Amino acid sequence: MKVTTTAIRDVSIVERSPILDNRGAFARFFCEQELQTVLHGRQIVQINHSRTNAVGAIRGMHYQRPPHAEMKLIRCIKGRVWDVAVDIRQGSPSFLQWHAEELSPENGRMLVVPEGCAHGFQVLEAGSEMLYLHTAAYARDFEGALAYNDPMLSISWPLPVTDLSASDSQRPHISSDFLGIAT
Repeated sequence: MKVTTTAIRDVSIVERSPILDNRGAFARFFCEQELQTVLHGRQIVQINHSRTNAVGAIRGMHYQRPPHAEMKLIRCIKGRVWDVAVDIRQGSPSFLQWHAEELSPENGRMLVVPEGCAHGFQVLEAGSEMLYLHTAAYARDFEGALAYNDPMLSISWPLPVTDLSASDSQRPHISSDFLGIAT
């Protein structure tokens, strides 16, 4: 597995190295030993799966506040998505900056989203499916979210938005006194 860093501290892209032969391909999905450079001793405690039917649909921008903050390792296992991480860590030099990657089974990329970053994605291909590996269990009372269309973030979504959950469509924009979250 090859780990590439981004301009946002601890947001990384992991690329697998498939073995190809006449039968198809084999690739390692997860290896704790190979990913220690991003995990730093954290353990995967929860794995979630999503399927999103509509092209242009957005899920996000979600995060968990301490003490239930989580690192997410995210792969697209079917279809294609535009996956986005936003740094909302107090005092971070990349505060409110975002990084996006197209994820698909074909490119084999996994986006690593650390604690203190919000995460969301837009579906580029109908019926896209995602797997999320989490270092903390979901805790409803510690969930937070940002508006996908917040002008302070200016995320460049590749397609017009076609579908949002009721809760994601009502997220407030970031106020001028937003300090982010302590990590």
